[in-house]
Amino acid sequence: MLGSSGRRLLTTVLQAQRWPFQPSRDMRLVQFQAPHLAGPHLGLESGNGGGVIDLNAFEPTLPKTMVEFLEQGEATLSVVRRALATQLPVLPRSEVTFLAPVTRPDKVVCVGMNYADHCREQNVPVPKEPIIFSKFASAIVGPYDNIILPPESQEVDWEVELAVVIGKRGKYIKATDAMAHVAGFTVAHDVSARDWQMGRNGKQWLLGKTFDTFCPLGPALVTKDSVADPHNLKICCRVNGEVMQSSNTNQMVFKTEELITWVSQFVTLYPGDIILTGTPPGVGVFRKPPVFLKKGDEVQCEIEELGVIINKDVFPGVRGHSHPVGKESRYIHMITPEKQC
Repeated sequence: MLGSSGRRLLTTVLQAQRWPFQPSRDMRLVQFQAPHLAGPHLGLESGNGGGVIDLNAFEPTLPKTMVEFLEQGEATLSVVRRALATQLPVLPRSEVTFLAPVTRPDKVVCVGMNYADHCREQNVPVPKEPIIFSKFASAIVGPYDNIILPPESQEVDWEVELAVVIGKRGKYIKATDAMAHVAGFTVAHDVSARDWQMGRNGKQWLLGKTFDTFCPLGPALVTKDSVADPHNLKICCRVNGEVMQSSNTNQMVFKTEELITWVSQFVTLYPGDIILTGTPPGVGVFRKPPVFLKKGDEVQCEIEELGVIINKDVFPGVRGHSHPVGKESRYIHMITPEKQC
């Protein structure tokens, strides 16, 4: 069991900076498709709003999916380091389709009420142990894909979250060893049907959290050595350009190391597994009056150093991307100061 004495206290002061941030230009791994390529490929995102380096063209023996890439460990990462040190052709962003950085993981683990300020918003005590639930992998979509509003729910809500991607298999992982099992981090949108989560079906969380398209991820898997401090990042959600959530990951009750230690007591963690680490205050259900997503709404989830994902809400039968490919970066920079996080 985790005790409060074992928690790492964060003392760094949040620096005043203007959003949007320029994501790290270090190792930003992506999965993508392009008309001239057969199937998904692995790539490197070349900075904020930049193009993509095709890693499979650089080294044809590399796997073409992120889970397989992570399963091979240091051998594949060394190839990426060589690619970073080489002048390689860059595919224009307008010519590629970004997929979720991880697809078909063994599991998607989620953490409830893991921000102290989110607990205050609900007027509930801070949990003494992590509250764990899950999503099915079929809920995962790409960073600019549409969110399908299911006819079964009238109360679909937003939640921006920091997602941890596991890079190394483990069970009963010690907190001191936990970061060795982390590949990196990405932005997640934990879309939630509150009527199913909080009212129907015995108030079980699973069904309300795992409708198809309810887990947008991306734009990139930013490796852990490219993130200065995952527990001191600004985190933000905007709906139609209006700031709804604005906080910092230093508000997390249980940090990455503690969550990995806790979860790995019960299940083996595999490369590609995703842990959604909870959401800050500002969700729609706790507003007065409550606010829920409707057709045509656009949700932007952004985390400092990691990037932004943009998803439009549509009714069933509408497929495709919520934003024209290659236009999302230009759009972000058009956000007015009062709508920045």
